[in-house]
Amino acid sequence: MADPSLYAYPSPLEGYDRDSLSKLPDEKAKDGKSYVNPPAEKPSPAYKSFASPISNGERGGFDIHVYFMQNDEQQVTFAKELWERIRREFPELRIYKVWDQPVGPHPIGMFEVNLFTPEQFGAFIPWLVINRGPLSALVHPNTDEEERDHMQRATWMGQPIPLNLRMFKHGK
Repeated sequence: MADPSLYAYPSPLEGYDRDSLSKLPDEKAKDGKSYVNPPAEKPSPAYKSFASPISNGERGGFDIHVYFMQNDEQQVTFAKELWERIRREFPELRIYKVWDQPVGPHPIGMFEVNLFTPEQFGAFIPWLVINRGPLSALVHPNTDEEERDHMQRATWMGQPIPLNLRMFKHGK
């Protein structure tokens, strides 16, 4: 995980006219724990496209790297079967070859899946949470800040794998 102090963060309320916002209600919902929210004028655009600066283009908005120990026969078999299942169940996603050796910043075997829409993200990520078995997965957005995407903006399923980020610091 990257040191958060290395980055600047705009206010989450940026884009709202704070002076015209009404006070949020303190009313609790039926569950007695959560709050009743005021209705929105329209659904968030995040339902249809990824928030800037995440790519909404040909590159895909998110990469998912699924890792396995290439010297562990059971993990290799599981990874190849998972790769096949993803290709059959999610044919609209872009999926790359199974690498049985380190490639790029990835120090162990892995394969990559690209997601292009929030709808795909919403379907695939919960599916992967349940079906990834003993494997770890890195979920990261694609912006113009690759090192930050792989560290500060990254989400891990399972055990995080230390990445070799030298290529982002010194060129490829």
